Amino acid sequence: MVMRTAMTYVKIRVAGPKAASEVAVVADTGSTFTWIPAEILSKVGVLPASRRRFKTIEGREIERPVAEAKLEVMGESTTTIVVFGEKGDAMVLGAYSLEGLGLLVDPVTKELRKVEAFIAY
Repeated sequence: MVMRTAMTYVKIRVAGPKAASEVAVVADTGSTFTWIPAEILSKVGVLPASRRRFKTIEGREIERPVAEAKLEVMGESTTTIVVFGEKGDAMVLGAYSLEGLGLLVDPVTKELRKVEAFIAY
């Protein structure tokens, strides 16, 4: 389900080796990776694999654990990099995951839709 507002909200299914969980996030093409609360990732059995540094929109540098998890959105699924979000971090579906899912945010309607064709050069 996608709600139409200034931002594009979408429900995604995050799956790990133990379970799966649905969560509502913002589809954010300005974020490289998908950010999910650490509690949810731990609950589904996703364990941190490494740490990465990020620069926030305010210019601060932060470090967070990352791993791979399976995401399902609008009938599409992919294994993608997820960031273990902390309190105060936004919950977002990032550009890397959107591309892996074959989805994009329509700039006019602000709705999530499937890519009709991929570039094959």
